[in-house]
Amino acid sequence: MVAPVREDVTEDQLKAAGAVEAQASVEQELLPADQAPVLSKMAKYHGPQRSGDIVMIQSEHTGAIDILSADLESADLLGDHRKVSPPLMAPPCIWTFAKMKEFKSKLGKEKNSRLVVKRGEVVTIRVPTHPEGKRVCWEFATDDYDIGFGVYFDWTPVTSTDITVQVSDSSEDEDDDEEEEEIEDPVPAGDVERGSRSSLRGRYGEVMPVYRRDSHRDVQAGSHDYPGEGIYLLKFDNSYSLLRNKTLYFHIYYTS
Repeated sequence: MVAPVREDVTEDQLKAAGAVEAQASVEQELLPADQAPVLSKMAKYHGPQRSGDIVMIQSEHTGAIDILSADLESADLLGDHRKVSPPLMAPPCIWTFAKMKEFKSKLGKEKNSRLVVKRGEVVTIRVPTHPEGKRVCWEFATDDYDIGFGVYFDWTPVTSTDITVQVSDSSEDEDDDEEEEEIEDPVPAGDVERGSRSSLRGRYGEVMPVYRRDSHRDVQAGSHDYPGEGIYLLKFDNSYSLLRNKTLYFHIYYTS
């Protein structure tokens, strides 16, 4: 005995099948004779209706089997490009040394090795990977007060080996200038003293998060081996300071 509900479902399916076959009959009259039989055979197949439904179709000529699934509608193969986080970065080597006076005196005489990070600002030094180097190295110090510092890596093709400087009013403003989409779970911006960082874009790899460094007491230094082609972002963050500008001395170079 078949339950009444099941009879209704079967009847609906038969009506739907009849409608498809009727439509196929009408279209057969409008198609060339060699295409009409193909359309008639296609009318016998019903596409998957619910998630998990599968229809298998075997070719009469080659014997190959095609599988249609309703789940494919949300698959990456049909255009659902999922956001992928960048690969994890190897940690950098970091150290300090105490020759502050000699370091500042030397860099004070060199061009483009000294700048002022104003209160509330974030300065990003963009350092492209160099074909003749295998790692990037940095050294920096400040006058009188500390500063936030972190390193990130932008997985983007290098078109120029020039080192450039970008200044923004805050971490949030800097992120708004970027054109790439955000990662799925961005970390909110906050106090760099607690080691938080701004919500960097999905193509960025974190080498070292932004923390406040005692760069007014010791010269801060470090290095990182290239993970591939791209641009290092050395961020000097003074966004937490409402009153004080920071004088920054920095030296960036490559080694092989």
